[in-house]
Amino acid sequence: MEPALVEACSTVVVLLEGQALTFGRSRDCTVCLDPDDIAISRVAGTIECERGVWWIVNNSTTRPLALVDDLGFRSVLPPQRRSALVNITQVIVDGTKGQHSVRVSATSALGCAVAASDGSDTSTAFGVEVMISDADRLAMVALFAGYLRDPPDYDPFPKSYAAAAARLGWKRTTLVKRIEHLRLRLDAAGVPNMMGFSALHGLAEYAISRGLVTRADLDLLVTTPCRPSK
Repeated sequence: MEPALVEACSTVVVLLEGQALTFGRSRDCTVCLDPDDIAISRVAGTIECERGVWWIVNNSTTRPLALVDDLGFRSVLPPQRRSALVNITQVIVDGTKGQHSVRVSATSALGCAVAASDGSDTSTAFGVEVMISDADRLAMVALFAGYLRDPPDYDPFPKSYAAAAARLGWKRTTLVKRIEHLRLRLDAAGVPNMMGFSALHGLAEYAISRGLVTRADLDLLVTTPCRPSK
């Protein structure tokens, strides 16, 4: 059984099978997030192992926890529930002074099973009819950067066209046309949720889950802005 690596409040803890870690407001927790912040439960959560699987348990009776997976997608863990941990997960605890993040890197029997079942040919992931150019990727990184960043910069919503275009040094209309053309091509290839009111959310979920854009692509935003080809 592989250990779990937990990072929070400048503390790094290696958890072995049979061990558990607690976090919350109480000084008795393994990781005390903020002893003076009453918005945080005394024991907000526990990280533990059961039958070869690492779990995050929400110990609070009233407050949810937010879980952000390694791709940048957010889910909510309700009070008194637990969720299996696979790969890297950011556990976000809301307080009155801001958010606290507990980062868990865990490989478990469940994680190995997921990885083993994900052996599909990546050449089919984007649809053979759709080519993704460097400018397409750059446009999506600028729009969806919030999904890819770690807390406290994590923001699971697309940026506005104006903000994304300004970040790249493009005209807003240039970015809009590029993204609309990409959505049209993906829609024609049979990718769902590329049209309508929530089309940008649909594109973000598709692009990130399929690896069209990744955390590593954030480095593109700190280099010299790229001028899109005509």
